[in-house]
Amino acid sequence: MSPFKSIFRSTAFQKTISCLLIGYIRFVHWTGSWTRVNEDVPNELHEAGKPFILALWHGRLAMMGLAWRYGDTVTVLASAHRDGRIIARVLEGFGFFVVHGSTNKGGANALRRLTKTLKNGGVIGITPDGPRGPRMRAAEGVIMLARLAKVPIIPMTFAISRRRVHTSWDRFVVPLPFARGVYMWGDPISAPTSADRTLMEDKRLELERAITDLTAKADDLLEQENVQRGISP
Repeated sequence: MSPFKSIFRSTAFQKTISCLLIGYIRFVHWTGSWTRVNEDVPNELHEAGKPFILALWHGRLAMMGLAWRYGDTVTVLASAHRDGRIIARVLEGFGFFVVHGSTNKGGANALRRLTKTLKNGGVIGITPDGPRGPRMRAAEGVIMLARLAKVPIIPMTFAISRRRVHTSWDRFVVPLPFARGVYMWGDPISAPTSADRTLMEDKRLELERAITDLTAKADDLLEQENVQRGISP
């Protein structure tokens, strides 16, 4: 292993990067003007003690640490690779609980832990197209999780008027300070009632469309080119 790779993979480096990112996100939030749309959707379920899943695209993760007033009650699924560990540290810095793994192949242990959290009344946060894509394509794992725990899925996103769009696989949106921003939640999507393949696929496509449409709506609200027409920096 090269010295540079050793540095990048070191705990000290990851902690440093995570602290810098947390500080930057707080600065962007503090200097911005933020609107929350349909926040009553997750609030009402949470205040009634009902578990649910929050789902957003991986490219819209940046500001999620400050999206929801009850964020410190959310358990998030994060991958175990280097980028995933940095994201996990950032989310932990905002009070989230983190489970490492995937709801896809090899993620049986993560799926069991998340199901248990939901059945105990918790809230789960997931990026259905993470950690490696394909971009804006929902994996079946989140639908399987909703079915096992018998809980709804709430789409969510954020958009911002000043941004840069990274060339990474997920077209990660990097927010800039002194901007207008919006957090947005969609209507709950009910869990599939059985493991029937057609029903599971219908629910997967319903979730995929819901997150994409919600993200496009948020971008339109701030006059940004939206995901349905392609994102431009």
